[in-house]
Amino acid sequence: MNRCFEQSGIFAGKKHSGIVLLVTLVLLVVLATLGYTLSSRVAAQRHRNQYIIDYSQARYGCDSALKYALATLEDISPQLISRPNEPDFSDLFALSQAEYQKLLAQWSIEKALNIEDSLAGIRPADDTSKLGELKDVNDFKDVNDVNDVGLGKMTAANLTDANSVTIPGPYGPEWPYVTQPAEFEIGSAKVRIEIEDENAKYPIGWALVTDNQVQRQAQAGFEIFCEWMGFDRSGIDSLKVQLKQIGEIKTFKLEFEPAKTTVSIPSRTSRATRTASKTVSAADQTARQNTDFARLLHSSLIDREMLARPYIEGREESALKYIGMWASRTVNINTAPRHVLEAAFAFGSPSDAPAIAGEIIRARRVQPFTDIESLKQSLPRYSDSIRRCEKFITTASEFFTIKVTAVSGVAKASAVAAVTKEQGKPKVVAVITG
Repeated sequence: MNRCFEQSGIFAGKKHSGIVLLVTLVLLVVLATLGYTLSSRVAAQRHRNQYIIDYSQARYGCDSALKYALATLEDISPQLISRPNEPDFSDLFALSQAEYQKLLAQWSIEKALNIEDSLAGIRPADDTSKLGELKDVNDFKDVNDVNDVGLGKMTAANLTDANSVTIPGPYGPEWPYVTQPAEFEIGSAKVRIEIEDENAKYPIGWALVTDNQVQRQAQAGFEIFCEWMGFDRSGIDSLKVQLKQIGEIKTFKLEFEPAKTTVSIPSRTSRATRTASKTVSAADQTARQNTDFARLLHSSLIDREMLARPYIEGREESALKYIGMWASRTVNINTAPRHVLEAAFAFGSPSDAPAIAGEIIRARRVQPFTDIESLKQSLPRYSDSIRRCEKFITTASEFFTIKVTAVSGVAKASAVAAVTKEQGKPKVVAVITG
């Protein structure tokens, strides 16, 4: 009997020990879960606080850099350069990744040959007479194969890496930059400022023109541009529908005349108001249209995702890169690439546009055009077509975009400002921040 009681006591003790162990394990799991949850929340809160600090730094750097860029734009006077013996930027948009890399390799080798001959005293460093000229995209296929050059025998070739070579644009930096992008630090934020030539791009407002005298040519130029950009018929029609919706909200005008409008003037002595006639200048009407369309063209009415979609595999080439989305109305013939020139000269004659664009690209590499009259004189055969395009083209850009990006930690802030520069004085059209 006593032995049975002893055995039952042992079993009861073991049972109580198991219960205690189980409760202890449960408590440990609960405490571990609470500790993990608490540490996760603390870490998340710390991360949020740090992001707020980083974003504040990035936003401050972005805003400060934008103010700096706007203040210094008045002092920037872009100068076109001569590029007679260098690859031209005009047809880079149409090259595949393989063709583009081959062009860069050929260009780097030619630069290395120039450096090597200069070091050997054969020719001056700025003499690029051995450089093959690329007049258009088809000429690219006639460039000598890079494998034909004895790279193993070249010492200067190491000075020019193809991966670091860029094809100079009309101002020297890569198209469409007006100046080399500036990079610096403001506090903890790393800032980059880019100034682009908006007159070098296709003005999307042309597709909104309702003037019967030029509407047919405008649509022809729009389709030329879209086909170069790889849009199929459904894509072109979809973009037309979107632009039609914008056109129903506000009419896009190419030219303005001074107009009189009625304004209400409050009385200084009573609550009554009186009306008066006020003349609105053409410049003021243009500025108002620029601001209105800057908002409309950056709204959800336009499928920017479709425009930003790359059309060449492996390269960051999209229609959005070549479209002026800020209500510009003219194209600079000295800085626009081939497809933009063809769209512009479609206003004169769609059939003559490719030939005129080709002639301009060949001529401006040696000497940029100073005015439209000199263009007519150099191309007398197409003078009538050029005359019909005069209000759509220019030889000096006055419309620019300033893009600012600031990064601090994991936070990023950006801003884009559209600026017109008339008679040397910059005027902000619109600013979009992100």
